[in-house]
Amino acid sequence: MAGNIFNSRGIHVAVVVGTEIFDLAGKKLYDLKGANIYRPSGELLGHVNAVTGSDKRLARSTDRLFPGYSLAEQA
Repeated sequence: MAGNIFNSRGIHVAVVVGTEIFDLAGKKLYDLKGANIYRPSGELLGHVNAVTGSDKRLARSTDRLFPGYSLAEQA
């Protein structure tokens, strides 16, 4: 499965390939299992709100996982 991840403000922040999440430069960041986002070490970090289809949206509390797109920078 391939798709995109958007933060709570609708900005494209990552790409999903299979069960792996990559930043926009192609560096692996996290694993995706269902709606849950995990570190490669297995630590649960957060979840995505919408898991149907290829595009997923982050919960506002999970935006922090993609620091290049913080709320302060978007304002």
